[in-house]
Amino acid sequence: MAKVSLYFENGVVLEAESFGAEGTSVGEVVFNTSMTGYQEIVTDPSYAGQFVTFTMPEIGNVGCNAQDMESRGAHCKGIIVRNYQARPSNFRSEEALHELLEKYGVMGIAEIDTRHLTKMLRDEGAMMMVASTETHDASELKTILESSPRIEEINYIEQVSTKVPYIHHQARYNAIEFRYEEPKTTHKIIALDFGIKRNILNELTNAGMEVEVVPNSMEAETIISRFKSGAIDGVFLSNGPGDPLILKAEQEKIRQLIAAKVPLFGICLGHQLLSISHGYDTYKLKFGHHGGNHPVKNEQKGTVEITAQNHNYNVPDNITEVARVTHTNLFDDTIEGLHYNDAPVMSVQHHPEASPGPHESAYIFSDFAEMLKKS
Repeated sequence: MAKVSLYFENGVVLEAESFGAEGTSVGEVVFNTSMTGYQEIVTDPSYAGQFVTFTMPEIGNVGCNAQDMESRGAHCKGIIVRNYQARPSNFRSEEALHELLEKYGVMGIAEIDTRHLTKMLRDEGAMMMVASTETHDASELKTILESSPRIEEINYIEQVSTKVPYIHHQARYNAIEFRYEEPKTTHKIIALDFGIKRNILNELTNAGMEVEVVPNSMEAETIISRFKSGAIDGVFLSNGPGDPLILKAEQEKIRQLIAAKVPLFGICLGHQLLSISHGYDTYKLKFGHHGGNHPVKNEQKGTVEITAQNHNYNVPDNITEVARVTHTNLFDDTIEGLHYNDAPVMSVQHHPEASPGPHESAYIFSDFAEMLKKS
């Protein structure tokens, strides 16, 4: 393991050991409280531009495999762990975590007091950081950090979105037979790819929707024309990285889809973009919600669901002027789900596909399918 130096924007300097790609990288640091699923987190495009601090102290135990990839690669800047296990013990493992990180140029940082780091982020908020195996001089690292763009200034959607359309051909994972089921579909939708996770696509097809994934650059006129011709029944707006307020082209596109009465369903970034497109700008949370153990109240049923979360931005409370709140976060009472008034539009902030995480919110995909049926 090589030495790696970390410089945070609050002036804190730490030394650690590198177990992934080497070099110098700048990104925003967040913490994730999930107990399992590190491979799914590393390969989630929503983490583009970020270093993920795992509160789970032992990482690497079960290795990595092709079936658990949430996208075509790894997109975060790096991961920060207390103890890294380089020798996985799992019959499904095909490679060690450090091999996956090296393959996709992602830094791995170990031997850090992640409890202390998490408390720092909790108290001071998510912050920018530079990590380097090439230079260990604090003043030089500070210069690199201060001269680099912040995460909210970069459009990571352009990096993670698919370049060509494709049809998704698998459904929910069968944990008994260790394979993905074949989809049986009755509706067809387009999924606008802002950084979509594979298991979201699996759940959409499992709920009966044939999904064509298209680039974020597809024109609204093309989508509306296909909807009006009956070629598609609705549009899914995916999760993705970065600040939704800078995505002006996507906001305008969604406004046109709303005006055309196209049925819409958004998750995470898609949820935020729907709010902005209705005229209600998002705001940044202090340290965000990242983990697989967050309680959310279902306002329609009066029940509590344990959910998977991954977001730094949130919709404002006054969105209730145009929408009904369907889900509420019980950690901080922020809005987690919406049904818009007099329109076939719904969205959730959390991740009902739960990869990693619990599956208590998976019914939301069936709710979307039912909305398409009614529309």
